[in-house]
Amino acid sequence: MSSSACSRSTWGSGPRTRPRSTRPERRGPYAPRVPPPAVTAAWEPAMRRALALAAGAGDDGDVPVGALVLGPDGAVLGEGGNEREGREGAAPDPTAHAEVLALRRAAAARGSWRLDGCTLVVTLEPCTMCAGAAVLARVDRVVLGAWDPKAGAVGSLWDVVRDRRLNHRPEVVAGVLEGACSDVLRRFFAHHRVR
Repeated sequence: MSSSACSRSTWGSGPRTRPRSTRPERRGPYAPRVPPPAVTAAWEPAMRRALALAAGAGDDGDVPVGALVLGPDGAVLGEGGNEREGREGAAPDPTAHAEVLALRRAAAARGSWRLDGCTLVVTLEPCTMCAGAAVLARVDRVVLGAWDPKAGAVGSLWDVVRDRRLNHRPEVVAGVLEGACSDVLRRFFAHHRVR
């Protein structure tokens, strides 16, 4: 092969032979899907309960995230705060995120892993594991407080819940008591970074 065939001036100048990526288009935070204040206000009582659960997780030394699952009638079916560090003598568990615990408890209360008609309310945007669990549990809606630009999977960093390759896509209501949800996390990390 001659050196001119591989010269920099001709390399890559031909037609594109690789197919374009089939990855879903990155859309960033759900700016167009953030509902008006009247809609987010309807979720504030549930988010206040999730904030109380988050505070409990923070008191136990875990990242303060709280979640609950509401049934179709609005009754709490399951709830939880992060328990990854282990509570009351339990072993540490990397899957013991608030959302996963709330979904597990709701499934036990309902007697079915299918949580259709239910709503997952969480203080922080779910990670990939938790967003995937919400999709697989078939919840109708995910209501979140604060965005998580470092690990969020409901629009910030990834967008699991809107991935068209999956068989279920829950509605997202974002920004419910966002300031309060962010403040809980900010205070927790400020305290833990000082040590």
